[in-house]
Amino acid sequence: MFTDKQSFVTSFKDRFVALNGKSFKEGTEQEVYQTLATMVREQAIPKWINTRDKQEEKQSKQVIYFSLEFLLGRFLYNNLLSMDVLEVVQEGLEELGFDFFEITEFEPEPGLGNGGLGRLAACFLDSLAALSLPGHGNGIRYRYGLFKQKIVDGYQVELPDNWLRDGNMWETRRADRAVDVNFGGWIEMRQIGDRLRVVHHPDEVVRAVPYDMPVIGYKNDVVNTLRLWNAESPYDDEEYMERTKGSYKDLLKYKQSIATISEFLYPDDTTYEGKVLRLKQQYFFVSAGIQSMIASYLRHNKSLKHLGDHYAVHINDTHPVVAIPELMRILMDEHGYGWDEAWRVTKSVMSFTNHTLLAEALEKWPVEMYERLLPRIYQIIEEINRRFCRDVLVNYPHLEPHMGEIAIVSNAHINMANLAVVGSHSTNGVAQIHTDILKQREMRHLYEMFPLRFNNKTNGITHRRWLLKSNPRLSNLITDAIGPSWIEHPNDLEKLMSYSKDASFQEQIMDVKQQNKLDLASYIQEETGITVDPNSIFDVQVKRLHAYKRQLMNALHIHALYQKIQSDPTFTMVPRTFIFGAKAAPGYYYAKEVIRYINALATMINHDKRASQFIKVIFLENYRVSMAERIFPGSDVSEQISTASYEASGTGNMKFMMNGALTIGTLDGANIEIRDAVGDDHIFIFGLTPQEVMNYKKFGGYHAADIYHANQEIRDVVDGLVNGTFDKVGEYQFQAIFDSLLVYNDDFLVLKDFASYMQAQRRAGEVFADKARWAESSIVNTAKSGIFSSDRTITEYANAVWNIKPTSVK
Repeated sequence: MFTDKQSFVTSFKDRFVALNGKSFKEGTEQEVYQTLATMVREQAIPKWINTRDKQEEKQSKQVIYFSLEFLLGRFLYNNLLSMDVLEVVQEGLEELGFDFFEITEFEPEPGLGNGGLGRLAACFLDSLAALSLPGHGNGIRYRYGLFKQKIVDGYQVELPDNWLRDGNMWETRRADRAVDVNFGGWIEMRQIGDRLRVVHHPDEVVRAVPYDMPVIGYKNDVVNTLRLWNAESPYDDEEYMERTKGSYKDLLKYKQSIATISEFLYPDDTTYEGKVLRLKQQYFFVSAGIQSMIASYLRHNKSLKHLGDHYAVHINDTHPVVAIPELMRILMDEHGYGWDEAWRVTKSVMSFTNHTLLAEALEKWPVEMYERLLPRIYQIIEEINRRFCRDVLVNYPHLEPHMGEIAIVSNAHINMANLAVVGSHSTNGVAQIHTDILKQREMRHLYEMFPLRFNNKTNGITHRRWLLKSNPRLSNLITDAIGPSWIEHPNDLEKLMSYSKDASFQEQIMDVKQQNKLDLASYIQEETGITVDPNSIFDVQVKRLHAYKRQLMNALHIHALYQKIQSDPTFTMVPRTFIFGAKAAPGYYYAKEVIRYINALATMINHDKRASQFIKVIFLENYRVSMAERIFPGSDVSEQISTASYEASGTGNMKFMMNGALTIGTLDGANIEIRDAVGDDHIFIFGLTPQEVMNYKKFGGYHAADIYHANQEIRDVVDGLVNGTFDKVGEYQFQAIFDSLLVYNDDFLVLKDFASYMQAQRRAGEVFADKARWAESSIVNTAKSGIFSSDRTITEYANAVWNIKPTSVK
């Protein structure tokens, strides 16, 4: 089918007719995409089956990666690349009169993730398959993604992201592997012989039906699985009506209740009902995944005592932590194991990654909600907590005053992060500074008790998507210079260091960057109607909108530059194009106001004849994976300016770096490790250190008003938020932002770091003006980026946490 161009063309024509009942010449581009995707999927299925068979035959230990998000991006290009048939398909479609890249645009982007958490999970699945490691994903098949973002008069407007409207060409429904998940009801204890048997009488039973998607390894015939669960009724309509004696209206209400579980990624949890739905989602996909794992294990094994030798369950942040009591429930209630044996098996299976230092993101659930929705699970959590607290008092009596911090259940809430640490054999942070802070601050008492459980695994990105796919010009130049070994061994990018001062290679690097910037400028023109100068510095901040990520600081800097241009007719600077892309959570008013502020700046500056000679401001709506693939190759400056000690790691910083952009950043997350890799000459570090920030948070002493009154430049730009500056563009006041800085004392230290940030920006402009120096720094960043490949991260997990090994399927 894909052996050469001619066989592909012949197969494509035949397959198109069979699927569509007409000649390909009459076909739409949508039908061409669907036909091609069908052919690729059919080609992958035998390898998919073979991979499963080989892994079972060799009894390979497998890891299942439980994550509420998988931000995958499009599949077609990556799958063709991994199957080593990309060139054949491109040439074949060209002969048939189709543009391959236009065809790929018809693939919907799976709405299964939001930000870094989901994108990391996607990169990890890619690396597991590429490294021939038996590793699979477990999540929810959301019907709708987070939302499609539109900007209307500067405001963010959310529209439904109905990514499944035309179906998903890559999934296979596995109704034969469906399981039931129980909610609510009551628990009965029955005496059977010499032991008690637990019987759950649920109020609601939901059928979890798996939809499997292939994850194709790079040129190695490995095809792992991403399993996504869809919520359905376990009864047909007539059966339900007979069982409940209810009305047709009751039936519709019931079916809607079931469907909502897998309908939306991150439902609004500002209400009690929204919180209940979110908890139902978490238990739904976790219970389904654990049940599926146990069923698969028991097809080839009898005793669950050795489950940990065959399976590892990885908990990606706190959302899936309920996996710990769920496995305990199955071991005890369904298979008769005693507490101690079940607890030993559970800890041997479970491992946990913490992704945040924000208290708001360390999930705590009301006891009352757990008791009502998951009565048996709450009983198990309560017993885990009782035994844990008893052990603390016996073995660590000096920690008794801190019991409220380290207990799993305290103050009528369940602390999921504490449960994760206590119930697993490994807890890791995602950058060295993040792990150190966990040990020293957020989880210091648990670290004292379980020091060997804590470890660091700095995040990584898949270079196959973020360099090989998204930046073919740079990829080809790298291969011409150092050979292709870097594709399978990304650390070989280090060989580029010998070219960093080579004038000829520098010129080639800058030419590639310029071509990519021309492409990005064209894309911006198409998306926004705004013309930008490809010779300007493309200064980019694209990521989830949150106060700690400080898009506000970037915007205030732009505002300050505008005021200088307005007030000083002699002012000059290296022209800059400031590019933003970000979604704010629908209920996050402050973040939405920052988006409105950025767009107000864009309207004011882009229409100012003098100012627009020096700066342009672009907000690209609906930031997503396919957009990121266009942005990173054309970026000059990477904005990584979060408040130090707040960003766990970041992965956007790695993608920019890999594509030769230079970082302006704080000493936060993986920025520190990037700085250590490239050296101070090839990065622009500014602002407070993590320890200085933590000292302010612990001891106080910061007064934003003092900086405001002492610094005229800062005062002018902050006053500009509320003094009518934006009235002429219809944006009016930004009182909420003004109050966050002065009334509420600038919680994320924007004003404290502002002067230092301005200096870093000036340094970046000076270096950019020296083309040879900038080119050298760009080469160094790409050369040193190999250590941030997710292949390295996954290898560390495989060896040190999961104990899984590559399995050949040939």
